[in-house]
Amino acid sequence: MNRWLRLLKHRWHDEAAARRALGTGAVDRLRERVAASETGHSGEIRICVEASLPLSYLWRGATARERALTLFGKLGVWDTEANNGVLIYLLLADHCIEIVADRGLNRHVGAAHWQAITAGMSEAFRTGRFEDGLNAAVDAVSQALGEHFPLAAGERNPNELPDAVVMR
Repeated sequence: MNRWLRLLKHRWHDEAAARRALGTGAVDRLRERVAASETGHSGEIRICVEASLPLSYLWRGATARERALTLFGKLGVWDTEANNGVLIYLLLADHCIEIVADRGLNRHVGAAHWQAITAGMSEAFRTGRFEDGLNAAVDAVSQALGEHFPLAAGERNPNELPDAVVMR
């Protein structure tokens, strides 16, 4: 029975639900925040807000983490020169948050750090402040990237990945 309830909940959410959760202009502001953050480090940040899982994931009982790992690959976050890409993933239907960092950054930052960021996001999301939670996550990820992958004086981030928020 649980499987059917999850299926119904996911079918209820669509991309329009994701856009409503963020509100007018939030996608553009988040894109600008990602672009601004990448001027201080060589890392790449991607945000993906997904209203629900695809049917194929639901049938096999996949988790938000599995989907985030798949999107990490599909969006090319793993393919940065310094292996320092980070995906911030939000699955609205299951109220799940995942942060997937590439191996270059994970050498320096442990799982506890990512869990602390997601805990802060959860607090904001509980009160419907999705943009605030995502802003805080971008800032925290940017701080970690700036600490471990700073740009040298006069150097520019080549912006290997789009800054736009992926909405699904």
